[in-house]
Amino acid sequence: MASPAELSRRIWIKGASGAGKTTLAREVARRLGLEHVELDALHHDRGWVAAPAELLRERVRRALDDARGWVVDGNYDSKLGALVLDRAELIVWLDLPLHTKLARLARRTFGRIARREELWNGNRESLKGAFWGADALFPWAVRAHFRYRAEWPRLHAGRTVLRLRSPSQVAAWLGALGAGSRT
Repeated sequence: MASPAELSRRIWIKGASGAGKTTLAREVARRLGLEHVELDALHHDRGWVAAPAELLRERVRRALDDARGWVVDGNYDSKLGALVLDRAELIVWLDLPLHTKLARLARRTFGRIARREELWNGNRESLKGAFWGADALFPWAVRAHFRYRAEWPRLHAGRTVLRLRSPSQVAAWLGALGAGSRT
């Protein structure tokens, strides 16, 4: 019998920074033969300038409408409203422990800084961006962890949500999808 993800053609993977959204979304999309849509890439313009809500909605709308099925990773609930939520057949919430997310975030961020890795639209992470300022990555990740736990159960009520709370649960779910693709 097929798993819910194998039956779903529109999957939204959510979670705070460091939860593994993009890594998981890429692999799920590959295995299921679906388009991968990374919201961060659509949201962050050159110089880390955030796309205004209407522009982000238009970019996301185009990406979702152009695909015969998709795996979206990211959040942006306040800017997107119900755009992705109403179209998703399955929401996968990566609700991992805070210490797990922060450890992953540290490895990822310091690695990207050391390699001078370019992300979306020419942007690169920096120590300043990671720790200082109103939108600093690490303080934001801590605030988001608690905010999502408070808000998302209500926001996602009545939806098909798979809440994964540990790396082993994520691995087991992904393993249940199998290694193949259905292109």
